[in-house]
Amino acid sequence: MKILFVHQNFPGQFPHLAPALVKRGHEVLALTSETNNRPSPVRVVKYRKPEEVKLEPRLTKMYAEVSERGVKAARAARQLRDQHGFVPDVIFGHPGWGETLYLREVWPEAKLLVYAELMYKTTGLDTDFDPEFAKGTLEGRIATTARSAHLIQTLVQADAALSPTEFQASTFPPELRAKITICHDGVNTARLTPNPQASYTVPGKDLTLRAGDEVLTFINRSLEPYRGYHSFMRALPDVLAARPEAQVLIIGEEGQSYGAAPPEGSWKQKFLDEVKDRLDLSRVHFLGRVPYADFVSIMQVGRAHAYLTYPFVLSWSLMEAMSAGAMVVASDTAPLREVITDGVNGRLVDFFDIKGWSAALTEALAHPERYQAMRQAARASVVEKYDLETHCLPRLIEFVETAGGTLG
Repeated sequence: MKILFVHQNFPGQFPHLAPALVKRGHEVLALTSETNNRPSPVRVVKYRKPEEVKLEPRLTKMYAEVSERGVKAARAARQLRDQHGFVPDVIFGHPGWGETLYLREVWPEAKLLVYAELMYKTTGLDTDFDPEFAKGTLEGRIATTARSAHLIQTLVQADAALSPTEFQASTFPPELRAKITICHDGVNTARLTPNPQASYTVPGKDLTLRAGDEVLTFINRSLEPYRGYHSFMRALPDVLAARPEAQVLIIGEEGQSYGAAPPEGSWKQKFLDEVKDRLDLSRVHFLGRVPYADFVSIMQVGRAHAYLTYPFVLSWSLMEAMSAGAMVVASDTAPLREVITDGVNGRLVDFFDIKGWSAALTEALAHPERYQAMRQAARASVVEKYDLETHCLPRLIEFVETAGGTLG
């Protein structure tokens, strides 16, 4: 088959699937933004970056922006069709930025598959979860509703959809869920494995940490409330006071990936400033964005790993940490309950219970022997359900090939 992947930041969710389909003899191409310079496992074509949409009604501006991106993608698709004769049998795209909106008008004969990552809602998910930041205004609810319009439109058009977790699939309207197949992107459990010889040297410091050392880890793409950075930082002073030998490794960038920006400065600095007078900052290491090999080593040397999230998309890093044998202390929120059973393969703590977080992390650092069975169970659960090669990738390939061959 001829298969076209569509993602503004390709390979995105498809770094393993796209080359696997090539190996099976399919012709695979990717359509992505001209601003995307990430290495690609397959040949790419690029559409022009959309111009900024200047509209006064800011609450519904996002639909205009994603629609404009959809237009750019559709024009690039038309050029592929008219000048190069490319007609895909299957289009598999992430609809989040609007690129798939108008591809049916270029290739009506192609099967359209979409990655159903999350549907935004005004209540019951991320937008009203955290009372410290949730405004609950009519304007906010209008903006959230408008943000969902293109996702519903794309799923209605699609022949089939894929969602990585049961929770994420459950956010979509019941009328459309029958289209959704649930399969995680997969974890390379052969690479992400416990390593008693692992070590990590903190950049710029004379500090090398090894497996077995008292190390607490925390990872966000960006250090922000959506991933519980504020709860973690507020719990940290009591943890370090109770564990004077502990070292803390924090991975994450300065800006924000989800939710609103802070009134000024950065979320990282805001919550660090809130607690820094009660922290031994010589033991707290902000690493920024790290190479993947360093991430693996950090997971392998950690004695305890904190992961928090709003009711939102589940991070790849959580599954990867479990695969590496991390002792995960996680927020008791819907995405985590699907993966972690409290007391079996990790711990669950109320997202807002700062004292509870301090106690759970202190306990995990103080008594690693008590949690060895949980670490082993964490890895076993990922190997059983989310292993890339034996479980997820075969199902992902089947999803694409079956949709391309039999739907419609």
